[in-house]
Amino acid sequence: MISGFDIAVIVLVVFAVIVVISAVKTVPQGFNYTVERFGRYTRTLKPGLSIIVPFVDRIGSKMNMMETVLDVASQEVITRDNATVTANGITFFQVMDAARAAYEVNQLENAILNLTMTNIRSVMGSMDLDELLSNRDEINQRLLRVVDAAASPWGVKITRIEIKDIDPPKNLVESMARQMMAEREKRATILEAEGQRQAQILQAEGQKQAQILEAEGRREAAFRDAEAREREAEAEAKATASVSEAIAAGDMQAINYFVAQRYVESLEAFARSPNQKTFLLPIEASGIVGSLAGIGEIAKEVFRDDDRAAPRRAVGSVPVTGATPPAGGEEGSGG
Repeated sequence: MISGFDIAVIVLVVFAVIVVISAVKTVPQGFNYTVERFGRYTRTLKPGLSIIVPFVDRIGSKMNMMETVLDVASQEVITRDNATVTANGITFFQVMDAARAAYEVNQLENAILNLTMTNIRSVMGSMDLDELLSNRDEINQRLLRVVDAAASPWGVKITRIEIKDIDPPKNLVESMARQMMAEREKRATILEAEGQRQAQILQAEGQKQAQILEAEGRREAAFRDAEAREREAEAEAKATASVSEAIAAGDMQAINYFVAQRYVESLEAFARSPNQKTFLLPIEASGIVGSLAGIGEIAKEVFRDDDRAAPRRAVGSVPVTGATPPAGGEEGSGG
């Protein structure tokens, strides 16, 4: 049978267990606990094993010190150019001071959420629609600076604010699509016109270079032709001078060569004439040589006469050596 002493011992043991359980507190990693003594904040317990005064101290708030994410609900925003858009986002924050986060603001997460939504309307409402859609990084930076400064007295650090979606009205999206299409068509037209202009410029440059090269070619050809004619004239003059000197010296071979050359050239010109259709000429080469010999004899008779004023002896015919050309070779038809 249990005596009164045994009951007292059991009560004392149970009381001691209760006291130990009330005095020893284990704080998990990533959390801080605030300690209140008779309802007044005294200290903050860090992660690990801690001891408080039982029945006097108690745990006030269990604050999560890890970075936390808040979803910012969609809300309508009116831009500076009176366009209505719907925007949402997310906010990342971290509690830096557990006591201030617990006692400086009521419902910390709700306060940060409302603060973020209010500043989203303020920041985005000060921008035009085009600027709003193209400058998300600037919006995020401005929101971060404003919200972080406002939440700093609460012992909270706002690490990041990101705008997820910006949805313009459906009719505005259609108008933007038509505007984008018109802008692309405009750019395509400009690029096409620029390409045609560049092609015409290149074509004109090519024609210019071709004309320049052609003119240079004609100039070079004219220069070469003039040089050739000049050299031909010089050679002709030298040949004429040499023949004149030979004639003056009484050399009949030189005059025979000169007369034969002119004779052959005359026959060549006569044969190439476009108006002459039928002509007679000796076929045998001995006939031409005989004619040249006759012309040389005439010149010899002339140069033997010392008196230039005396009448020349008439020559009845040009002597021809060689056989008489056959009848079949006398006439040729060019037709």
